[in-house]
Amino acid sequence: MVSKPPVGDPVQDAPQVTPPQHAAAGLPAIGHTLRIAQEQMGLRRTARTLLKVNQKDGFDCPGCAWPEEDKRHVAEFCENGAKAVAEEATLRRVTPEFFAAHPLADLATRSGYWLGQQGRITEPMLLPEGGDRYEPVTWERAFAILAEELRALASPDEALFYTSGRTSNEAAFLLQLFAREFGTNNLPDCSNMCHESSGSALTETIGIGKGSVSLEDLHRADLIIVAGQNPGTNHPRMLSALEKAKAGGARIISVNPLPEAGLERFKNPQTPQGMLRGAALNDLFLQIRIGGDQALFRLLNKLVLETAGAVDEEFVREHTHGYEEFVAAARDADWDETLAATGLDRAEIERALEMVLASERTVVCWAMGLTQHKHSVPTIREVVNFLLLRGNIGRPGAGVCPVRGHSNVQGDRTMGIFERPAPAFLDALDKEFGIVSPRHHGFDVVRSIQALRDGEAKVFFAMGGNFVGATPDTEVTEAAMRRARLTVHVSTKLNRSHAVTGTRALILPTLGRTDKDVQAGGKQFVTVEDSMSQVHASRGNLPPASPHLLSEPAIVARMARAVLGDGSATPWEEFEADYATIRDRIARVVPGFENFNARLAANPGGFRLPHGPRDERRFPTKTGKANFTAAPVEYPRVPEGRLLLQTLRSHDQYNTTIYGLDDRYRGIKGGRRVVLVHPEDAAALGFADGAYADLVSEWTDGSERRAPGFRVVHYPTSRGCAAAYYPETNVLVPLESTADVSNTPASKSVIVRLEESASA
Repeated sequence: MVSKPPVGDPVQDAPQVTPPQHAAAGLPAIGHTLRIAQEQMGLRRTARTLLKVNQKDGFDCPGCAWPEEDKRHVAEFCENGAKAVAEEATLRRVTPEFFAAHPLADLATRSGYWLGQQGRITEPMLLPEGGDRYEPVTWERAFAILAEELRALASPDEALFYTSGRTSNEAAFLLQLFAREFGTNNLPDCSNMCHESSGSALTETIGIGKGSVSLEDLHRADLIIVAGQNPGTNHPRMLSALEKAKAGGARIISVNPLPEAGLERFKNPQTPQGMLRGAALNDLFLQIRIGGDQALFRLLNKLVLETAGAVDEEFVREHTHGYEEFVAAARDADWDETLAATGLDRAEIERALEMVLASERTVVCWAMGLTQHKHSVPTIREVVNFLLLRGNIGRPGAGVCPVRGHSNVQGDRTMGIFERPAPAFLDALDKEFGIVSPRHHGFDVVRSIQALRDGEAKVFFAMGGNFVGATPDTEVTEAAMRRARLTVHVSTKLNRSHAVTGTRALILPTLGRTDKDVQAGGKQFVTVEDSMSQVHASRGNLPPASPHLLSEPAIVARMARAVLGDGSATPWEEFEADYATIRDRIARVVPGFENFNARLAANPGGFRLPHGPRDERRFPTKTGKANFTAAPVEYPRVPEGRLLLQTLRSHDQYNTTIYGLDDRYRGIKGGRRVVLVHPEDAAALGFADGAYADLVSEWTDGSERRAPGFRVVHYPTSRGCAAAYYPETNVLVPLESTADVSNTPASKSVIVRLEESASA
């Protein structure tokens, strides 16, 4: 039975804490999934919707980007994917009457959980200048306001066009086309905050900023290293791939500061035996100190070099560059420094080495635990060094596997959502559309916030997402957003960003993945690209939440017509009417998409994009080969009496969307303001389990940031480290604390001290 949204924010003052669990999924996951789905959708709608998730004739899950096998299960979704679908396909509605009853000041006091639980937004809304609440606005007036503000800018570079990873290929292609025809490369996206470090490192070393493996490679691997990633919560369907790999003889090493239930044991809900007993996944758990990964891989590389016959000399000779410089750096790796950086003992590293040397086919998977540090790019380069040494790129069952988060974050980048586009892409775009794209680089996420803060940007447009909730340095970011002349959010549901506005603000409600999309040219579908470069269609099957919604491509097309007017020769109206015409243009601009529509029609499961390193050991780098690198080893140094904090998700969360207040696998129930600290560290700092502390971050310029009122949980994390959920702890991350090269916020290595909470 469908339940009503919460009237008031739930109290989170006293979360319950029990010991962490040691297995993921199983019957509890099924029960939780069905309960959440029925609360949001009801029984009949639940069946109608969930049975279409990730099916060839259905819609792509709006959650993570993990791929599917060609043969699909009847239930091809995980617990968190079902939660994402339920919140989008919910029967709850946010109407103009809701906004009339909730002024902006009220919305600003609400939690992200409460806002998200209210349901789907049904009509375009305007916060007028000087107004205290949103009010209904026609689509025509909304686009006129956008045109008025954008045309009034002194330079197109005073506008920012942000993209969430949920945006389809078609909408992303149109948005970047509009932005460049308008005159700017200011196209920040959520990739700037997550896998930008991966893209930077991989582009330099192998020539393409994407992973090189397929699901089949995982299944064929001898060894899979999962570093800085928690698939049990963030990519649960990955556990099925790991289980299949284990059944085929693979061994798994997990490298993480926290033990994670999903990598200990996976109770596969697809099989009776899986639900009852499950499968142990980890063969070796390396409980590393936060930020010690580069030191670990550097030492492993040294040890491989010192082992006779361990290096694939033919591969190194034929396909790589920079080997001698790398060897000189690797031979300087020091045991004592590595043990200090990693917190591991010698026997653990030697055991890992044995497994590495026994493997002919090795895959390394990683996520935010590697990408959100100052030294993330050299860390990932060192991972590539590790794989190159033994020829583990371009070999079946081996390669790099950056596990992407949001469902089309990789596809959006392929479509040109990038503030630093390749000249060849712009040349092709200009030739196809007869425009002149700007060649100077635009702003990424961090630079966009700085531009708003400093008055360099005045209009902020977001295609999905929760920019304010996802970004660092919350107080600075929110103050920057409030300096804008106009903030615009294309959204399905409410989030914190709708409560932090410019002088004027628009909410433009859009169709979701689950919604049927009918335009003048008939029923439409969109496409996405998964984490392993497979492109496929997504078709919604539900009646839209309101007759007043527009699709994302329609919103971009109408905005472009309003802003560019008769001066644009681009057929925006045609693009809105029939998305196949967008795909025809993509096919002529983006390599790998030739005959786009025909290939989709011939292959219901989609097609895989070409990947030179994977397909033919061709490396499109500046040297024409895969590049070894030799950066100095870095790791965080933490002053005495301080801890190194990583921000992370709970199990009831996807990115900034909060589905509930529990973290079942970690034993947390009924609250999110908790900080996980090793019992010995907590005792040394004078904090008992259950005490309340303020988290105070310390930055190099002497500034401090405070997140008050966190319950201290004694937890088996690595020594000297702590963990707490974002977005609550984003306030602690300085805007200037970013990864070298990629400029990704360093949210996984925040130096903090604990102070007794004033409310304790």
